[in-house]
Amino acid sequence: MDVRVFPDYAALSQQAAHHIAHLIRQKPNAVLCLASGDTPIGTFQQLNAMAQAGELDLNHCLFVGLDEWVGFGPADVGSCAYYLYKDLFTPARIRPEQIAYFDAKADDLQAECHRIDRIIADAGGLDFLLVGIGVNGHIALNEPGTSFTLRCHVSQLAESTISVGQKYFTQATPLTQGITLGLRHLTDAREVMLMASGPRKATIMQAALHGPVTEQVPASIIQTHPNARVWLDEAAAKPAA
Repeated sequence: MDVRVFPDYAALSQQAAHHIAHLIRQKPNAVLCLASGDTPIGTFQQLNAMAQAGELDLNHCLFVGLDEWVGFGPADVGSCAYYLYKDLFTPARIRPEQIAYFDAKADDLQAECHRIDRIIADAGGLDFLLVGIGVNGHIALNEPGTSFTLRCHVSQLAESTISVGQKYFTQATPLTQGITLGLRHLTDAREVMLMASGPRKATIMQAALHGPVTEQVPASIIQTHPNARVWLDEAAAKPAA
């Protein structure tokens, strides 16, 4: 496991973007799954700048959505897809046919899970998976207690996830379920990068990196991946005394 600590968020974001860009240059048709949220925004800004300057060609990549709040879609402010489009897909001019994303408003969510599972399998698997970590140790919307063996599935959201999730919405919003890639996708991916920034993530990062590998801390599964990178800024790497 490649654990690196960068002096601040800007350095973390820059190095993560350069790493992803290098991967894409090595494999222009890479299959990428990139988390939404606050942590990767700086990385996306760097990738956008490279793409807009003609330094990085994203036209042949396939982008697979990581997760979504059930009942929400790209047009809904606060959805995971909304932020991915705003922060990456639109400024980087990613074409619709390059994006495979859950329809979290579908009548048959299990069929949606199977559809995304098939897309990943037909594409030959994920080349690169970028994830963050929740304060309760979740990865994507795989909450504590989720089986490590699941692929795409519908999850019941933990109270802490519902609470933290409110920051993405302009008003209080009922959240109950998520639709998400499973942790089996993480173990199957050719490369995984977990990014964390800020002091709020420090305690859970210690548990994920140095505690037992347990489904009660989903992010601890990163310890088992043969090609895992855990990249942090100093604030996320230092638990409070």
